[in-house]
Amino acid sequence: MYPQIGAEVLLRALLIARLLRETSFLAVEALVRSPARRAAGIGRRFGDDVLGYFTERLDVERLREATTGVLRQVKRNKAFEESRWIGLALDGTGAGGSRREKCRWCRPIRNQKKEIVGYGHRLVMVSTAGTELSLPFDVEPYGPGDSEYAAGQRLLRRAVKNLGARFADYAVVDGEFATAPFLHAVGDLGLRVLARLKGNLPELLEAAKRRFACQPADQRFQHGSDWVEVWDAEDFDPWESLRWETVRVIFYRQHKADGRVVEAYWLTDFSKQQAGSRAVYRMAKSRWEIENQGFNDAKNRYGFEHICHHHPNSLLINWLLIALTLTLERLYRIRHLHRGQHPVLESIALLRLLRLSLLAPGDSS
Repeated sequence: MYPQIGAEVLLRALLIARLLRETSFLAVEALVRSPARRAAGIGRRFGDDVLGYFTERLDVERLREATTGVLRQVKRNKAFEESRWIGLALDGTGAGGSRREKCRWCRPIRNQKKEIVGYGHRLVMVSTAGTELSLPFDVEPYGPGDSEYAAGQRLLRRAVKNLGARFADYAVVDGEFATAPFLHAVGDLGLRVLARLKGNLPELLEAAKRRFACQPADQRFQHGSDWVEVWDAEDFDPWESLRWETVRVIFYRQHKADGRVVEAYWLTDFSKQQAGSRAVYRMAKSRWEIENQGFNDAKNRYGFEHICHHHPNSLLINWLLIALTLTLERLYRIRHLHRGQHPVLESIALLRLLRLSLLAPGDSS
């Protein structure tokens, strides 16, 4: 008979390894074969091949339910109580490549001569935004013949279904999502939307530029060390396929302390009565949380681009586990889930404490 290893043991080992910023299945194997296994509460030893077999077969939806369940509990526990608005930020990225096509999500990478030089993976991530607590919680991969635009819609629908219709107030997205079907889909889900206004809507963009160039800023205020000017109008005409009565456009000019100036146009269906210019500006800026606290942290610290086992289900499990790891780490470190006398720690300080806590008594290795 083959030995039986419970799924909870394997999941616990994978999650602990991610918290310790170990990026490979071999690293997990080293953990469970070391004295640290007892301190981590892992009852069995196993090899990296077991993890490959396990992640190929693990139910992805159960893991998604666990992660969104954490977020619902976070809201019930009032972790967002100081935030007027809760946003959902969506964006796409690449994660992991190979020389040969190995799974259905491998997308060809071509050089300037249109020759295939390798294969990569693309996905869309969703995270909470605008709450000073950025918590990534789900991803949607897309393979050849699919698109970031379509994957983003699937992801947003699933996120709202799993979290509940009243969990969030708005979605914030980049310019490629600023199309009538996507904006309508967001509205049908009960959310307001903020989308970057770029050249894919040339008539609306040019109309906003002409109007705002001829008038002074509607508001000027300080945001941290920066000074911000905002132009705001809610009576622009919608394009033909958009079923909104009017379109609200804001333009901000952010003067940074080092002399740089950042400018951007955004469109939204928030009215001025629902959200003022400052609030819309902050919601628009929350779009960058998924870049800085989502993709950058996941890739630079948690091995998001590393392929542990090149199988579609295994890849997805790995990405979802990293999202869950980022969420748990931030809740523990920033919101003090286990309250003690410690202050808010930097993430590297928490990592060092976690590593030290796994040392067995008398183990100096």
